[in-house]
Amino acid sequence: MAIATFAAGCFWGVEVQFRQITGVTSTRVGYLGGTTENPTYKLVCTGTTGHAEVIEITFNPAIVSFESLLGVFWKTHNPTTLNRQGPDVGTQYRSAVFYHGEQQHQQAELVKQTLNKAHIFAGPIVTEITAASTFYPAEEYHQCYLEKKGLGSCH
Repeated sequence: MAIATFAAGCFWGVEVQFRQITGVTSTRVGYLGGTTENPTYKLVCTGTTGHAEVIEITFNPAIVSFESLLGVFWKTHNPTTLNRQGPDVGTQYRSAVFYHGEQQHQQAELVKQTLNKAHIFAGPIVTEITAASTFYPAEEYHQCYLEKKGLGSCH
């Protein structure tokens, strides 16, 4: 098993996208990339912790590749808007790949460069690509939130 961690706006909708992929064995939503230890949702929403809302994906690389997960990541949000996804605004909603190991780092950088050169998006990709740090799971009520509410998406 391997882990991938992405930030692409509100973690509820991002989680729904990745839970549907064959080879993904589990997901957790949480916070990563900031300086505050054990942040809460309320604190992250203030924008003072530096954390992003993220999805941590455990996957079987024999079934689904990290590159395939990157493809889903790029397609499920707008990577050209800085600290914003749709109506959600703030650093916690930034676009980011938090890589686990040099291979993920190189793949993420290569795909980002390739997409930018191909002008797939209306503007340049602002997605941050950073080494994963401590992942803090979000509160239990956030886990599989949309499934619990019988909803298919956030917006």
